[in-house]
Amino acid sequence: MDTEHFLQENQENLNNILRPFQKELNRGQRLADFLKQCVRCLGRDDFLQLEELLNSKTAQNVEDEEALSGCGPLFQTLREYTGEQVEKYRFAFIEDLSRLAEEAELPIEIDFPRFTVLKGIEGEIDFSKRSTTINKKILKSIDPRRIVTATLRLKKQLYDSPFDPQAFVDSLYATYKKINQQEDAAPGHPVGIQQFYLEYVISLQSKAFFINMDKSKFRGYSLDQFSVDLWRYFEAGIGGTSNGMMLQLRPGRNNSLWLIDSDGERRQITGISFQEKTI
Repeated sequence: MDTEHFLQENQENLNNILRPFQKELNRGQRLADFLKQCVRCLGRDDFLQLEELLNSKTAQNVEDEEALSGCGPLFQTLREYTGEQVEKYRFAFIEDLSRLAEEAELPIEIDFPRFTVLKGIEGEIDFSKRSTTINKKILKSIDPRRIVTATLRLKKQLYDSPFDPQAFVDSLYATYKKINQQEDAAPGHPVGIQQFYLEYVISLQSKAFFINMDKSKFRGYSLDQFSVDLWRYFEAGIGGTSNGMMLQLRPGRNNSLWLIDSDGERRQITGISFQEKTI
């Protein structure tokens, strides 16, 4: 056997001995780190984080470990403590959020952990991650005051600008008609909602924007705004476009957008069309 082969063979043998030993060390370190996290939570009375830890799979692994068998009864006591504290906190949180929303004149409806404010504004609170999701945007806080401020800002963006339902639906029809003409499609033919939304946003841009895109400002039109404007149009009950065309949304899943339909429900919409009003 040459030297190189001798060294490689013994290196592999040692690695085979080391591998399970190292694996066991790593497993023990993960359990130790978990217990250290629990200790830190107790030091800060962070019952929200501690509850999440105690209900994790790692906690069960710790309880199943023979050398850590004393953790079982302790964990059970702490689960009862954290459960009570989280429940108290949840009630206090809902009360604070409701009070602050009322003071800000926000028409909030809370079905914990979710809440809604008017059509098109939805939020969800995640205590364990210390975050609140409002219309898919994550606020890294569960402070009721910050939640109300963020929601109020969004409401202002979506609802506080002037809105003319007739002009809105007429502009939608103009975009629909343009697409149908470009594709030589028959009147009433549905247009894919994603294509329509893109074309509609383009239709909102100024002539100056297309002449010099580097110097002209792009006029944004968010999907949230589109959804809320559709709802405001349906809610206005004006009956259709100025020339008697009725807006129709087609529900479906493929290539869809989440929009608010005429029933006020957020649904997946795949197509849009305009039909002549029938008497």
